[in-house]
Amino acid sequence: MSAKTLSVTQLLRRIKNVVEIEVGEVWVEGEVSNLKKQASGHWYFTLKDDSAQIQCAMFGARKREGNAALADGAKVRVFAETSIYEARGSLQIIILRAEAVGLGDLQARFEALKRKLQEEGLFDPSRKKSLPRFPRNIGIVTSETGAVIQDILNVLGRRAPWIKPYLIAVRVQGKGAEHEIAAAIRAFSRPEESGIPRCDVLIVGRGGGSIEDLWCFNEEIVARAIAGCSIPVISAVGHEVDFTIADFVADLRAPTPSAAAEIAAPDGAELKARLEVLQRRMNQKCFGKITQWQAQLSALRRGVLQRSGERLLREPVMRIDTMRDRLQTQMQNRLSQLQQKIEHTRITHKAHHPVLVIERRTENIRQLAKRMNMAAMQHLTNKERQIQHLQTVLRTLGPESSLQRGYSITFDANGQVLRSREGIGKGARLTTRLADGEISSVVE
Repeated sequence: MSAKTLSVTQLLRRIKNVVEIEVGEVWVEGEVSNLKKQASGHWYFTLKDDSAQIQCAMFGARKREGNAALADGAKVRVFAETSIYEARGSLQIIILRAEAVGLGDLQARFEALKRKLQEEGLFDPSRKKSLPRFPRNIGIVTSETGAVIQDILNVLGRRAPWIKPYLIAVRVQGKGAEHEIAAAIRAFSRPEESGIPRCDVLIVGRGGGSIEDLWCFNEEIVARAIAGCSIPVISAVGHEVDFTIADFVADLRAPTPSAAAEIAAPDGAELKARLEVLQRRMNQKCFGKITQWQAQLSALRRGVLQRSGERLLREPVMRIDTMRDRLQTQMQNRLSQLQQKIEHTRITHKAHHPVLVIERRTENIRQLAKRMNMAAMQHLTNKERQIQHLQTVLRTLGPESSLQRGYSITFDANGQVLRSREGIGKGARLTTRLADGEISSVVE
């Protein structure tokens, strides 16, 4: 007795059931290659190690956790369902979530958010705002306790004591701290709603710590609050080696909170020294000008001013008289030109008076009507001659002329001219036209 034969589809479905039931959902680690992101939102790639590889599919990839960890060459750990792709008969796994290998969960979240915000353009240098050179008010978002606020205030007091600092105290670590930080940034961005003075620049920061301690500055809500702030923001989180998402979004990153205060506030001592240098230069130029004018005045006193007033005014008076004569001549010439222009305009206006224009156009219409009547009569005469000529030709060449010469024309019952005896049967009624009438006949 022969064994039962399976179709290819039946065999693959048996294998698929065994794989999905026996293997099920598993964690798999390997290297990503040939990553393809379809417009439909589904991603396909190969997961491989040194000895083998397997095809992978992630449906709705952008909604899947850890999708940012997937890139060609990246080592990842994925949680997936094992399955068989029946159309090709190939083994594959369906990715449900992914995470980068060698990075902790926080670091993976950091990289994912960083990539997301970078793709949105929040790190673009073109959107960064420049800092004011001489701020009057500086906003600060940090803890009211600890060394950070004291360091910032000390630097501002030393460098620019005229600057007024305004602090909104927040928690800088722990659950919920990110909401306090974001709310404080929005308050400085909209001071008219918050009831605080408008600041020229904002410092957001805290002291150093672990990635867990700094994590509230890696939250998306804080990044978007900084990006939407209406005033320039300096990020001063941790030490120089610490980087947070806030550093990338802010208009400027400072390695420490103290450095942020130094960047925001100009150095008063340096400004004073520069003002003193400018004052010395200005005094030198002013004294030089005064000395020059004194020398010129002394020269005038020795020369022109020693002469009498009448002699001094003699030449200017002559120049004024000459200019008066020239002005009168020019005025008379201009007046004459205007009178001529007015007279020309009057004559032109008279020639274009509506009554004269209407009379000229009426005469033109009469002439045109006369010419049109003559042309029409000539045209009718020519047409009449042509018709007479055609009548003569028609009488000469038409059938009436042949009838007058003794010929006749025979028509069938339908009025068609007979040109042959074919098709004429017995009993057919015919009509014969002669010069002086018609004869009806029947074919026997």
